[in-house]
Amino acid sequence: MKYLTLLFLFFGTTLVLGQDNFTVADSLLLGRYTLAAQGEDFKLQPEAAKAFTAMRKAALNDSIRINVVSSFRSYSSQKRIWNRKYKRFVASGMSPTAAIEKIIEYSTLPGTSRHHWGTDIDLVLGNVEVEGDILSETHFHDGGAFEKLRLWLEKNAVTYGFVLVYTRDNSRKGFFYEPWHYSYAPLSKAYLKQYRERNLIQKMAQDTSIFGHEYLSKAFMEKYYAANVLGINPTLK
Repeated sequence: MKYLTLLFLFFGTTLVLGQDNFTVADSLLLGRYTLAAQGEDFKLQPEAAKAFTAMRKAALNDSIRINVVSSFRSYSSQKRIWNRKYKRFVASGMSPTAAIEKIIEYSTLPGTSRHHWGTDIDLVLGNVEVEGDILSETHFHDGGAFEKLRLWLEKNAVTYGFVLVYTRDNSRKGFFYEPWHYSYAPLSKAYLKQYRERNLIQKMAQDTSIFGHEYLSKAFMEKYYAANVLGINPTLK
């Protein structure tokens, strides 16, 4: 039946499917849950995992071996990343506010990461050695080690539902360009819609275990939300 709606229990809440409509728990949107591995080196929602596996197979047929650097990331994992960077930057002499601005060039506040959803994934070319940070724009351009992967993904990823999140667009605000970060749009667009409708962004500043939380003012959070959470490829909104 066209209007049949299926009900499931999902992370302690009701997941409603039908007419491209579903709702998920806050715990999923905030990364406060456990996601089982769907492959040897990644964790994604089952639907996203199936699409990624198909994309990876197609790339291999074109002699492109895709390696996963990061997929699902929990709230606690993101908080460890944030706190480690904050501590390091402040210890180097940065003011707390400068440290926060430095962190959000590439890293998100816990509870705001797209990696929490199990829809987003960071990719590099396998069997290639690089110096320094593996996730660096230089590796993906101007003859860099991962340029072949970037070109393949730009041409083919959308066929499997994956879209580049942080584009190389000077008019886009927020996080810096990330040629490695792709999102499974059929799910992540719906998740972002629910995240926005529930105004979950304001929950983050209330976590006193986040280093620098006292500097996460309402004004800062509003600016961060507009620029960093929503500063993405328009096709993902």
